[in-house]
Amino acid sequence: MSDREPPRRRVPGPARPARPAGRNRPGPGARPVRRPAANRSDSPRLIRLGSPRPRLRMVSLALTLVMIAFVVRLLQVQAVDAGAYAAKAEQNRYVGRTLAAERGGITDRDGVELATSVDAYDITADPTMFTREATEVEDAPEQAAALLGPIIGQDVDTVARKLRTENTRYVLLAHRRTPQVWQQIKDLKSTLGTKAETDRSTVNVLAGVLAVPASKRVYPNGDLAAGILGWVNAEGKGGGGIEQQLNKELTGKDGKIRYAQSGGRQVPTVGSTETPAVAGSGVELTIDRDIQWAAQDAISEQVKKSRADRGYVIVQDTRTGQVLAMANAPGFDPNDLTQADAAAMGNAALQDAYEPGSTAKLMSMAAVLQENAATPATHVVVPNRLHRGDRLFQDDVDHKTWNLTLNGVLAMSSNIGTILATGQLGKTQKQANQVLYSYLRKFGIGSDTGLGFPGETAGILAPADKWSTSQQYTIPFGQGVSINAMQAASVYSTIANGGVRVEPTLVRGTKGPDGRFTPAAEPRKTRVVSEKTAKTLAQMLESVVDDKQGTGIRARIPGYRVAGKTGTANRVDPATGKYHGYTSSFAGFAPADKPRITVYCAIQNATKGSYYGGQICGPVFKQVMEFALKTLQVPPTGAPAARLPVEFKP
Repeated sequence: MSDREPPRRRVPGPARPARPAGRNRPGPGARPVRRPAANRSDSPRLIRLGSPRPRLRMVSLALTLVMIAFVVRLLQVQAVDAGAYAAKAEQNRYVGRTLAAERGGITDRDGVELATSVDAYDITADPTMFTREATEVEDAPEQAAALLGPIIGQDVDTVARKLRTENTRYVLLAHRRTPQVWQQIKDLKSTLGTKAETDRSTVNVLAGVLAVPASKRVYPNGDLAAGILGWVNAEGKGGGGIEQQLNKELTGKDGKIRYAQSGGRQVPTVGSTETPAVAGSGVELTIDRDIQWAAQDAISEQVKKSRADRGYVIVQDTRTGQVLAMANAPGFDPNDLTQADAAAMGNAALQDAYEPGSTAKLMSMAAVLQENAATPATHVVVPNRLHRGDRLFQDDVDHKTWNLTLNGVLAMSSNIGTILATGQLGKTQKQANQVLYSYLRKFGIGSDTGLGFPGETAGILAPADKWSTSQQYTIPFGQGVSINAMQAASVYSTIANGGVRVEPTLVRGTKGPDGRFTPAAEPRKTRVVSEKTAKTLAQMLESVVDDKQGTGIRARIPGYRVAGKTGTANRVDPATGKYHGYTSSFAGFAPADKPRITVYCAIQNATKGSYYGGQICGPVFKQVMEFALKTLQVPPTGAPAARLPVEFKP
């Protein structure tokens, strides 16, 4: 049998009565009557929603992919390329600059400032702050340059080109400008910044202009001692004189600083690294400012009056060799080199080589006396002309035969008498030349003075065996040999110092950043002639100034005994190499019997008035020597002059 229930059968029943038309009443077992469908617009339509799970899966997948991308990128930045990105960030965020060391000052012997440094600013800019992206204007560099150029004194196009520099956040626009210049720029920046806050059409095109503290070299006394001091160039290095010679000591050691910046400003809350600068040492010169001023005033006035090419005066302490003044005319102002004459921007007293003329006769007389070839009283018959070698020699004036003593030869500056006297230095002229040459070398001729000054000349002194026929007779009276003014002054200081040559010095010492003073090394000393010979020569030099027949009477100083010598030499024109014009000079010391000060003056190519050394340099010597004696409070000795004889009666 099957478990399935058998189908039910329908059992026929009594017939049902028919329903009236139009009516269909339900009955038991009948289908329900279908009602008319309601209007679809009258009931809301039901929307059947799909399953949310697929969408959630898609969103989750997308988020997962994004997170994976972030994680990969973070791993790349923080792990794989961390060093490179850190370096790049460091480069963009941090900037470094040099901290310039303060340059040491230069003073005179009494501590009076001759060269010093004052606050200044280097005007710089960050080119990235002038781009189109940073300013939203195309010509920000040009606008900024138009404003900055006139203030910093730079060409507008040059400034604009610097502001457009790529791949850098630092450019130098102007070097060592005064605080007033930077204040003017700051005021302009502030004005533009304030206006930009209220007016969106205004852009502060100077926002990227910055300033770095620096220093500027100034010379409080203008052109005073400019030839000695020199100047500092645009790079902050010495360009001449002591500034160049002692640049290393004066400069010091620069420092460095590295710091974070934002918007062109240092971020104070972020650390920085700094290596402090070490200031340069100060230099104390041997110069006396007041004596330097007197010397410069005197030589400048005479050069102008004589319409000369140039002139120089040197004042030296005879005992120590220290240079108290070294003046040149014309000079220059190191504060404004744009107005300086290039030909005057040196120290001509050390750089000019010229034939000294009769002031060199002192060395010839020193050799004659030291070699016992003659005495001050030795008779010298001086003809009007003297034939030697291939030349006929004469004195500066025509004269009858002079009957002079050796002292008279020096007093009257006789060329012929000097030739005759130096001829006694050897049995032959060749031997005499060699002896004279040895003394010239002892006096420092043909050698550096010992100052070590930039551009200094050693002069020209050929070896004795190279002297030409004419040089054998011209060198004794100062032609055919070249020297500088310092060498000439040193010759007279040697005699004034008892025959001992002390190398001249310009620097007394240096003062370090710690304030400790270090004196300069002691100068080298060399005995040239004996003390007796030096004393005799001093008396002979007195005759030049004191005797009525002497050539240096315009150098007399009332109350003082003065020893001196005139010089007037044919001058070699440096432009043509030929003789043209004259070198006029005067050298001497005082007091003659107790020397303290040497003064040397030389004037090149005087074209107005007299050109004789005694006439135009004698007064300069007197003016400067009088001032120096008073300044140093040197009293007269009060002793009477020796008054050696000038002539003899045959």
